[in-house]
Amino acid sequence: MAILIGALLTIVWIAGFTINERSQARQKVIKTGDEKLDHPTVRRLLIIPMLWVLEKSGLLDRMQPFLSALHGKMFVLHGATWTVDATKQFAVFTIGCGYAAAACGAWLSLLSGERSLLYMGLLLGVIIPAARWRDTIRKFEQRKQDILLVIPEVMSKLMLLLGAGETVQRALIRCAERRDDRDKREIPLLIELRRANEEIRNGQSFSAAMEAFSRRCAVQEVSLFTTTILLNYRRGGDRLVLSLKELSYSLWEKRKAVARSRGEEASSKLVFPLVGIF
Repeated sequence: MAILIGALLTIVWIAGFTINERSQARQKVIKTGDEKLDHPTVRRLLIIPMLWVLEKSGLLDRMQPFLSALHGKMFVLHGATWTVDATKQFAVFTIGCGYAAAACGAWLSLLSGERSLLYMGLLLGVIIPAARWRDTIRKFEQRKQDILLVIPEVMSKLMLLLGAGETVQRALIRCAERRDDRDKREIPLLIELRRANEEIRNGQSFSAAMEAFSRRCAVQEVSLFTTTILLNYRRGGDRLVLSLKELSYSLWEKRKAVARSRGEEASSKLVFPLVGIF
């Protein structure tokens, strides 16, 4: 059984590699900006052959709904330069890693005579892609939570500055500054807000820059914050401060919920080490 699975997986990979080498299909693979995906050896030995295998088998077409959902998350994480083809190559790379693990497990099982290695390789063939995709979802959710944790503080600072007589644009510039020099971790909301301020400084209209800021953040609460500013910033500071104050109540509650969920996650991660100690 191990020799059949190993031979089948190897023959399919050799076919994909050989056909693509002769047809110069490497031109279909674009630069993504990711060091792993753009490495020449990875592209030649893994991404290009697996892309051919998935296309010829029809699996790539069946994966389109999943790829669309994945692309939405990858686009938010990597920015506007991330394309649909880059998402496709990421998916092909993750599947290729699982494919290689299954093939290696089959051949190791044949050489060692241990059938458990075959099952382990097949299991890794499923776990590796699932783990990579789950990691992408985790990063997307963590980014959203980071934004929800910071936006109430930004709104509070903005209300104080507007109440002190600052204009909206100058107040947003002050809000985009790093909260604490000791905080070395980049905060997505402040990064995008600084980018919006830079676009305004370069001549883009305030409304267009704020709408682009909302799209890049891709969080509903940021959209509400942006809409509130755009609807009220021409009416004067007092009206805008009142609108932001009404919105801030719900955002502080969501911040508490995010902080509570992160605390529960941290405590659950400590359960297994504590069990091992005691």
